[in-house]
Amino acid sequence: MAVNPVLETIANRRSIRRYTGRPVSRQDLETLVRAGMAAPSSRDTRHWYFIVIDDESILNGLVEGLPYAKMILTAKHAIVVASDMDQAHGGTDVDYWVQDCSAAVQNILLAAQSLGLGACWTAAHPRPERVAFVKQALGMPDKVIPLAVIAVGCPTGEDKPRDKFDPARLFWNKWQ
Repeated sequence: MAVNPVLETIANRRSIRRYTGRPVSRQDLETLVRAGMAAPSSRDTRHWYFIVIDDESILNGLVEGLPYAKMILTAKHAIVVASDMDQAHGGTDVDYWVQDCSAAVQNILLAAQSLGLGACWTAAHPRPERVAFVKQALGMPDKVIPLAVIAVGCPTGEDKPRDKFDPARLFWNKWQ
């Protein structure tokens, strides 16, 4: 897969949990959000919102209520991907918003890898207590639901990619 730069980025992407603590430029952070906004969405509603956090006190506050997001302290940045339920196709009656925001998150993760940055997806949704915590911590309106908090930073290089291809999980034409 290394002959194609896009496939190489996909193959080398992994969740990064160890960061140097060096800052990421706002330009690079905006590039990540642009990548998120390039994702597909149901009926092209583009109902998502992105909160980029580089304020250390806010990052410290988020860690208190998100048990699996401790790495944002050394990453020094986070991006919250959220959906406006008044704009999302189907609203809260269907979960298209989850799929749409997940596609945006994946774009951000791949863009981070392509820029030499590290990123790690941590969940807010579907845990009601985590959703409520993130909403309160960031002053989000009731109609907006956070899906994920993504740690973003400069990786130490300790987290290495691994080949995740498993031919036993590939079927052709029907379940075998």
